[in-house]
Amino acid sequence: MIIALPTADRVGAHEFYPKAFGFEAFGPVADDGVPEPLQFRLADDLVLMLIPTGGFGWTVNRPVAERGTSEVALSITVDDVDVAFGRAVSAGAEVVAEPEQKPWAYTAAVADPDGHVWLLTS
Repeated sequence: MIIALPTADRVGAHEFYPKAFGFEAFGPVADDGVPEPLQFRLADDLVLMLIPTGGFGWTVNRPVAERGTSEVALSITVDDVDVAFGRAVSAGAEVVAEPEQKPWAYTAAVADPDGHVWLLTS
């Protein structure tokens, strides 16, 4: 399975995801020094692919949602929400929700440089 998200800055996304979440990019490297397509293996059968905004709109045949508009939230289960939250913020993530205990889990939310929301839970 591939989760595809639009990105306005391939190089920035390539730098952000390893620092924020420990994801490692793979694939043949393009002239800008970033794998093309920009992909991160999240599990044996799960890949995150970041597609330049213009190409993403062309691929899905509809406009890309404006920043701050989310149709999906991606969730990562982590050992320590506070540590993962701090690492993501240090890497440049936008704070969406500070860490707090919810009825279902201890959780926080951050947005990547393109505004995609990532929930961190334990």
